Amino acid sequence: MPQLLGDRRLSDLQWHRRMDGAAAGNHRSRTNGKTLTDKYFMKHMTRKATRHISQNEGLIFEKSSPGKAAWKLPPLDVPEVDTSKLLGKQERKDLGTMPEVSEIEIIRHFTRLSTWNYAIDLGMFPLGSCTMKYNPRVNEFVSRVEGLANGHPYQPEKISQGALHILKTLSDCLIEITGMDAITLQPAAGAHGELTGLLMVRAYHHSKGHPRKKILIPDSAHGTNPATAAMVGYAVENLKSNESGMVDVAALAAQMNEDVAALMVTNPNTLGVFEHDIHEIAEIMHAKGGLLYMDGANMNALVGKARPGDFGVDVMHLNLHKTFSTPHGGGGPGSGPVAVKRILEPFLPKPVVVSKADGTLGFDYNRPQSVGRVRAFYGNFGMFVRALAYIFANGPDGLRQTTEDAVLNANYIRKGLEGTYDLPYSTRSMHEVVFSDKVQAKKGVRTMDIAKRLIDYGFHPYTTAFPLIVSGAMMIEPTESEPKEELDLFIEAMKSIAAEVEEDPQFVLDSPHNTRISRLDEVAAARKPVLRWKPEA
Repeated sequence: MPQLLGDRRLSDLQWHRRMDGAAAGNHRSRTNGKTLTDKYFMKHMTRKATRHISQNEGLIFEKSSPGKAAWKLPPLDVPEVDTSKLLGKQERKDLGTMPEVSEIEIIRHFTRLSTWNYAIDLGMFPLGSCTMKYNPRVNEFVSRVEGLANGHPYQPEKISQGALHILKTLSDCLIEITGMDAITLQPAAGAHGELTGLLMVRAYHHSKGHPRKKILIPDSAHGTNPATAAMVGYAVENLKSNESGMVDVAALAAQMNEDVAALMVTNPNTLGVFEHDIHEIAEIMHAKGGLLYMDGANMNALVGKARPGDFGVDVMHLNLHKTFSTPHGGGGPGSGPVAVKRILEPFLPKPVVVSKADGTLGFDYNRPQSVGRVRAFYGNFGMFVRALAYIFANGPDGLRQTTEDAVLNANYIRKGLEGTYDLPYSTRSMHEVVFSDKVQAKKGVRTMDIAKRLIDYGFHPYTTAFPLIVSGAMMIEPTESEPKEELDLFIEAMKSIAAEVEEDPQFVLDSPHNTRISRLDEVAAARKPVLRWKPEA
C-alpha cells in the first residue's frame, strides 16, 4: 500500500526503496553527509532499475575436486580397445588441470555468470553506429529447421538445392534493397566486407592498367575504414568535414586526382547525418576514374527509403548483424555481404551461385578475374537464414516502416535531451544522434563518466568518444526495436545524471555504484592481461 509523506504520494516501488535504504542502516557508505542509498534511491529515482541479489561466483577451476563428474557412461557392449597401442604417444593419460565438477555445479556456475550479463532481451542497447536491434525469435526458429541446421557445405549440389535457393533469394533481396547489380555473401563481418570491397577496387584498377595509390576517407569515418585501406596496400588521405558534419565537397574536388582509387564514405555518416551532396560526390569521383565505396553500417536508416546504387555508389558492404537483425557478438557470427555495380561483378569472390540450364542452382568457380575466396566455404550460412527470415517476415512495407521507426526513435531522444546535453551539429538526425559532454565537462565530468553512471540506471552505455570529430562524443542509436516507454526511461536516466553532475559531480565520477565491480584499471588490463588460470604453486 503506498504511504503518504506530507503532500506527496509515494508509489509502492518508491516506498520499498525507502524501506530498503532505512534497513541498510550503518552499513551504507557516506558521501558529503548523505548515504549512497539516499542519493541513488531517493533524490534521483529511476523507474528502470533497483537493487537485486547477485550471487558471487568463482572460477570453475576453484570448484574442482578429484573424482567429481557430471556424467556416467554405461558398460561397454563392444570389445575394449587398447588405447596405448592405438594412439601411441598421442594418448593422454590424464586431463591435466581440467576442472572436475558435478552437473549441478556446472549448471549453477554458468547460470550465475549469465545473470551478470546485459543483453538486448533485458533492455535497450543505445550503442551508436552498432544498430543493436532485437533478434526476432522467428529467425532462430527457422535457422533450426533440421534440413538447414544439419546441412554440410560438402554436400553435393543436387541435395543442397534448398540451401542454394536461400543463398540466391537472399542475394536477390539485398540487390533489390541496395540498388546494386551483384553481390557476394562470403565476408564474415563488416570490416571483412570492407577488405573484400577494396580488394575488388584494387583488382578493377589493375585491370585498367592503372593501379592507384590512395583512398580518401572522411574524418568522421569508422576506424576500420583507414585500417582496411592500409591492409590492402593503399595510402590513406583524410578528408575534412564541413560545418554541417558532412563531406566538404570543395575539399573533395581539390583532393581528387588520378592517384585516388576510391572514396570510402558512410551514409548516413557517424554523426547520424545524411550526405545531402552524395550525387555530386559520386560525380566528382567518377569524373576522374575513381570509385565510390559506401560503408553500409548505417543502412538501417535507408532500407525501403533510398538505395545506394541509385545515388552513385559502386561498391558497399552490409552488416546482416545490424540492419537485418542477426545476432551480435557471442550470439554471432557476423556477416558482411558486399554488393557491387556491374563493372565490379567479374572480381567478386568465387564461387558464385548461378542457375544451370536444367533449372537447378550450383556454384560457378570459373571466374578468372575473381579476387578469390575470402571465407571458407560460402559464408556464415546460419546468418543468411536468419536475415532472409527477417526480410520475409517484414516484407517491403515492414522494412520501410522499420526504417521510419528507427529515425523517429533517434529524433525522439534528440528532442528529449536537447538543452540538457550539448548538440554539436544542428543538422537533421537520421537513425542516431550525437551529443557532447561540453556542458558536463565544466564540472569535470566527461562522456565516459556519464556512461558509467548510466549502468546504475539499468542501461548499457552509449558509444563514448566517437566519432572523433566531436570532443566528448555521446553517440546514441535506439533502433526501431524500442517502444516509447523504454525511450522515456532512457531520457529520464540521462536527465537525472545531468542533474547529479550539477549537484555532486564527484558522485558521478565515482560511478558505477551498483555493479559487482566498479571502475577497472583499463590500461593495466590491456597491457598485462590475465588470460588463463594457473594453479597455485
